[in-house]
Amino acid sequence: MSEKKQPGVWDGFKAFLMRGNVVDLAVAVVIGAAFTNIVNSVVKGVINPLVGAIGTKNLDSYSSCLKSPCTGSGDHATGIRILWGSVLGATLSFVITAAVVYFLMVLPMAKYLARVEARRKAKEGTHEVLEVTELEVLKEIRDTLVAQRGSGHTRD
Repeated sequence: MSEKKQPGVWDGFKAFLMRGNVVDLAVAVVIGAAFTNIVNSVVKGVINPLVGAIGTKNLDSYSSCLKSPCTGSGDHATGIRILWGSVLGATLSFVITAAVVYFLMVLPMAKYLARVEARRKAKEGTHEVLEVTELEVLKEIRDTLVAQRGSGHTRD
């Protein structure tokens, strides 16, 4: 009796790690984390000062008071504040991230894939034209042979 050895947990784990999807995902997470630092630096170093030209440099300080009196900050704050500056900063970070990802990654990749697909279709079209031409030639040969038989060519 020969029994097949079941793969061990370690073998399954190695196979899982070696799949392309897991490695690609890990690379994406690492690059995404590094990219987040760049975007946050752009927001703090460029966007916030531009907003600060018309107000304050720190977007987190923008707020509205929902229930008066709104005094103090942190644990000693009174009243109910809506911190819409924090939401604005996060929204700007998201929009910048989305724009960079779209214009520097998604759009060029889509254009590249469209060119590759157009080339593939052009090759298929050329191949198809050749096949149609060969088919037409064969039909003409068949029609000529049928015409020769039907025109009364008989052997004496």
